Amino acid sequence: MNSASMNSTPMNSASRTVSTALNAERRDEDLAALAAGEVVDVLVVGGGVTGAGIALDAAARGLSVALLEAHDLAFGTSRWSSKLVHGGLRYLAKGDVALAHESAVERGILMTSTAPHLSRSLPQLIPLQRTVSRGSAAFMAAGLRAGDALRRAARTPSTLLPPPRKVSAPEALALAPGLRGGDLRGGLLSFDGQLTDDARLVVALARTAAGLGAKILTRAPVTALTGTSAEVRDGSRLIEVRARTVVNATGVWAGKLVPSVRLRPSLGTHLVVSAAAAGLGGAALTVPIAGSHSRFALLLPQTDGLVYLGLTDEPFDGDIPDEPVAPESDVDFLLDVASSVLARPLTKGDVLGSYAGLRPLLDAPGRSADLSRKHAVLTSPEGVLTIVGGKLTTYRRMAEHAVDAAVSHGGLTAGPSTTRRLPLVGAAPRTLLSTVDAPARLVAKYGTEAEAVAALDPAPVAPDLPITAGEVEWAVRMEGAMDADDVLHRRTRLGLVPAHSAAARERVAELVNANGPARRGPARS
Repeated sequence: MNSASMNSTPMNSASRTVSTALNAERRDEDLAALAAGEVVDVLVVGGGVTGAGIALDAAARGLSVALLEAHDLAFGTSRWSSKLVHGGLRYLAKGDVALAHESAVERGILMTSTAPHLSRSLPQLIPLQRTVSRGSAAFMAAGLRAGDALRRAARTPSTLLPPPRKVSAPEALALAPGLRGGDLRGGLLSFDGQLTDDARLVVALARTAAGLGAKILTRAPVTALTGTSAEVRDGSRLIEVRARTVVNATGVWAGKLVPSVRLRPSLGTHLVVSAAAAGLGGAALTVPIAGSHSRFALLLPQTDGLVYLGLTDEPFDGDIPDEPVAPESDVDFLLDVASSVLARPLTKGDVLGSYAGLRPLLDAPGRSADLSRKHAVLTSPEGVLTIVGGKLTTYRRMAEHAVDAAVSHGGLTAGPSTTRRLPLVGAAPRTLLSTVDAPARLVAKYGTEAEAVAALDPAPVAPDLPITAGEVEWAVRMEGAMDADDVLHRRTRLGLVPAHSAAARERVAELVNANGPARRGPARS
């Protein structure tokens, strides 16, 4: 394949050849245009997966768009997920067939059409130890079969997500050698979708939107919001950005800008351990939580030798922090549940890192774990549209509904959503991705752009870490990274393991400075 250029354009943007590159120079140009009085059709506040998805949906319909993010792309909840694109089995267990079906459909769209380069099939094993009754095992097997029926209804091919089946104890141990074998009578094997990385999905959405003309502005905190404008702080000055419609997509922070929005945040914690410590290969473990038919802990292997262990679901009270911290009680709980099925129990000494995210659930009676993951578009008395609820897997559908509401509310002229078949930057059919002349690790992160990244400086940023100097350059010149934290925590995810971040920080900072605002970004076509 020919190497992608540093001013690459979206695969479907023949009519508009704006570069997909995000960098400091472009940000300054776009902000200057807005400060000079340019009025956009849709102003999106929030640079997570929902906000970036809304910006893309609106831009793909031919609307003019600006997105304002206080910090960096994927700074908030969107980078703290389990990195799964799941088929909604949990919602099916609770009887919400419509939500489960929506999840299965959106999973199929992402894995086959919009982002096959950022997703893969993940085998998931439920170990059947003696503590799991045969009745519970039969119930879980029936649930997996029902989930597979949703997969078929969504027309996701079985070559991508094979049907579930029961496996013997020896096969279960071959899939997950770290399992405790003495009381293991077998397992239930199923398949779901896994993202290479959730933050990379957000960056790909934002860049694809930028390639269709959207203005993507990070480091642009909004201090006040109306139905037709936002007050934005840029350094020491305040700028008014005007729009025909305004969509608040700030997730758990939505109520700070629109006080009428009432949310019940829920905290979800993950731990980071090594695959060697957990005794895992390529298959994930789904561990039943005692006393529940629908709650599980997940040990999720990553391609870099790490495993993410999650997920808690606890109500969160008080002020919403920029970066939540995993409570010690969640750490203890997750280690205990995971250790219940492992030959070698996990301890705090095995924890390499941890992260926690807050879900923006609609306020309703009941425990946070029981609240619906449905989304809603609310209209404030000031005319601001706010989208809340939902989940990462259904971001595209949420964005579609939000833009539909914006078009109706603002009297805008636009057709229906086209994002169902709109590939993100780097996307291509899996058969084509297999021909990209670059290391598999880079193809899984950059898709067809991996050749261009591989052609840059291949020197690692620190000993024993795979991230290269070229990846940092690409992050700054193409993906909107402005400082070392953007690279460490949201473009490479080295920050998930503090020791890795510390080892690479000095070199990453040098590379950011060498490729940042002082150096001209790639030319826009």
